[in-house]
Amino acid sequence: MKKSSSNSSKKPKLPPKKSTKPGRTGNLGRCKPAEACPYCDSADFVRRGTRKNKYQIVQLYACRNPECSKTFTAQDVKGKHYPLNIVIEGMNYYNLGFSLEDSCAILKKKFGVRPEPSTLSEWVEEYKELCRYERLRPYAVKKYSPEEAVETVTLAHKQLYRFRYHRAKTALMLEEFPNRRFWPLKDYLDSVATDTPHQYFQGEDRMSEIKSKFDKADMIIRGKYNYADRMAAFVLQAVKENRERHEALERFMLANDSVTVAAEVPVYIRKEDVAHMENILNFKITEDGKVMLKGEKRGKALPKVLTGHIDLLQIRNGQIHILDYKPKSEKEKPIEQLTWYALALSRLTGLRLFEFKCAWFDEKEYFEFYPLHVVKKLRKGRKRARKVHYRSGEVAVVPQSDTLTIIRKKEE
Repeated sequence: MKKSSSNSSKKPKLPPKKSTKPGRTGNLGRCKPAEACPYCDSADFVRRGTRKNKYQIVQLYACRNPECSKTFTAQDVKGKHYPLNIVIEGMNYYNLGFSLEDSCAILKKKFGVRPEPSTLSEWVEEYKELCRYERLRPYAVKKYSPEEAVETVTLAHKQLYRFRYHRAKTALMLEEFPNRRFWPLKDYLDSVATDTPHQYFQGEDRMSEIKSKFDKADMIIRGKYNYADRMAAFVLQAVKENRERHEALERFMLANDSVTVAAEVPVYIRKEDVAHMENILNFKITEDGKVMLKGEKRGKALPKVLTGHIDLLQIRNGQIHILDYKPKSEKEKPIEQLTWYALALSRLTGLRLFEFKCAWFDEKEYFEFYPLHVVKKLRKGRKRARKVHYRSGEVAVVPQSDTLTIIRKKEE
């Protein structure tokens, strides 16, 4: 029997399938929506069409502030034919130690587009003031190949954490005289992949869940604007999903920043460690061995083990900096969480708490403090410093009672 030749029997033509391969053109031109006008900081704006080029469609916005009325975009794309996320990824691979040609080949494989090596070189030159690792890169590539420079390990600690450790940068930082005593930190980072007691991280007792408040007497929080804010503002323009913010920022700072040596560092502290710090070092940490946990109405005995993951770890100016990215940081006060991180890392490395500084930040502000001032209080009768004078000219009065004191500074 012959098949019918009527049009009704023909199958309709389907549109061509879109590429579903990860890392292809579907990831080009990623951009978060605008939050405010970059010229006047007004949140009153409307969409005003799009601008299209070969690789991306850029959303335009019009500010409705009568004194401004400018057109803007949500990211830094002026004069660029490639989306910002391609620019960022290209610099990431180059500063990890790959050549210009190899970095462009990786972009072709990952995104389906291949900038010219000369174009990538122009990007590196344009942003070298922000990406200060460029001064260390020539020395790092002599010590480690690109594949060996950064160790990456996925940790299944109730959820997946991507621990990253920049071996080359750490080795170079420890050659500087002010950082010569931080070799125990390198030893700990070297051992994370092989010696981490993963069973500790399967419980529910996390440092971020502790709601007990430390006494704020004798401590000052300093607010300022520095490179961490600038890098966050630059990178997060190209991050559309909020859940991707931490990883994008951590990857960029680890590859391009001159002082960031590790990200998502697992730390833990045991009950006996806290007892040692309280009884031998005279730290004030718990309330008679009890802490308040999230969801609890009463204090309970300190758990056997508390765990956490440090967002970013830096070696800078003769100190170890523990950083936590917090969106809308001005409203956040993660003093307890960061102090526990410092206590744990101090105990794991054998370094004094005096060597650590803690900070949290976002795109606009950076807040830092000394964890030692949180847990080590001056004895009664001892002469106290009433004021602290900073080199930049700010003066802060040291609180004598449980009062949170923040001194802010303009951009450095």
